[in-house]
Amino acid sequence: MKLTLAVFAIATTAASAFVTPSSASVGRFVIAANNNAVVVANDVTFNRRRGQLNAAKQAPHGGKLVDLILKTDAEKSAAVAKCTKTLQLSPRQLCDVELIMNGGFSPLTGFMDELTYGHVVDNVALPNGLIFGLPVVFDTDDETMKPGDIVLLKDGERDIATITFTDKYLPDKAYECKKCYGTSEIEHPGALMVATERGKYYMGGHITGLNLPVRDFVCKTPSEVRATLPDDVDVVAFQCRNPVHRAHYELFTRALDDPLVGPGGVVLVHPTCGPTQADDISGVVRYKTYEVLKEETKNDRTRWEYLPYSMHMAGPREAIQHMMIRKNFGCTHFIIGRDMAGSKSSVTGDDYYGAYDAQDYAMAKSAELGVTPVPSLNLVYTEEEGYVTADEAKARGLNEKKLSGTKFRQMLRGGEDIPEWFAFKSVVEVLRANA
Repeated sequence: MKLTLAVFAIATTAASAFVTPSSASVGRFVIAANNNAVVVANDVTFNRRRGQLNAAKQAPHGGKLVDLILKTDAEKSAAVAKCTKTLQLSPRQLCDVELIMNGGFSPLTGFMDELTYGHVVDNVALPNGLIFGLPVVFDTDDETMKPGDIVLLKDGERDIATITFTDKYLPDKAYECKKCYGTSEIEHPGALMVATERGKYYMGGHITGLNLPVRDFVCKTPSEVRATLPDDVDVVAFQCRNPVHRAHYELFTRALDDPLVGPGGVVLVHPTCGPTQADDISGVVRYKTYEVLKEETKNDRTRWEYLPYSMHMAGPREAIQHMMIRKNFGCTHFIIGRDMAGSKSSVTGDDYYGAYDAQDYAMAKSAELGVTPVPSLNLVYTEEEGYVTADEAKARGLNEKKLSGTKFRQMLRGGEDIPEWFAFKSVVEVLRANA
């Protein structure tokens, strides 16, 4: 019999004020910055004084990019002085805090309170109706923490942020997983995480940013990434959580030729380097593979950055979350591959989602979200023509060559030669050096 999260189900308590903005910013608005008016209209930002484009053309989710990080030491010291408690962040919490305070989760300004949490779980949207893929929650087992507490959030010795708690509630975790992941079985990695890693309570709270985490890999903020992107062409995001092999590379470079992408578009390869599934390669090792590949394949139309995000393996709803985040980083398009953010049962090995469920859901929500999904090509390697689509290989009777992920890992561990049509030699060397 399959285990479920039913044993973890707990009653929900009354709602309170939510931490997100009460209404979405729409249409035209003006931000005053150093007496230099910036006008945002039609998803393009113009600087009146300079008379030119000065940011990525994609508007942030909700209309305004959140930045909660204090800029001076005096401000930071004053914020810390208000705290009455200190708390060490888990790796997943650290990713969430970073994306809240740097604007990756715009328009959120803190962790979701009960009202916002419930609305996102049920409606894939904030209470104001703005689409939002998955709840962003602060979990704890601490019985003493209460609304009104101001707590210093730390990563080791480093002060990361303060949080002013607004409410504390008992989530119905089984219901949350059923709605968000499509199942409450703890054979699903996301449901397992909710059941065994998250604390008993969730707490809503406003975040004040102090310092970004220090990582082995630099994770630029949305505003920093936007400053590097061209503002007159489409920007296509490619999400991955594994090392990039030949088929992935062919996929995201050929995506720029898709008719949905305008002339001169660029691709932003934006891997997640936070916690994923238990058996995935560590974020630091993944980062090392990306760095060597970035140098090996360097060209002006491919950009590389890193995202401090913890995966839920939530399939269709996580596709929305990824698209929303990349929108905040300035991307206009998002590549949706087969089985995007998919997962298998840890007991039966059965897939929880269909191969194209995430793609179909993203297509249905694309207009509402303001990001264009680019369906990934189903590429295969052939002896005669190299990488072509599976349809072309079949129509022309080409001879396909295949290597499963399981076989690849066996060859990697055994020191066998990995065919270069499957994996880049530089990536293989990094994986072997860090095995």
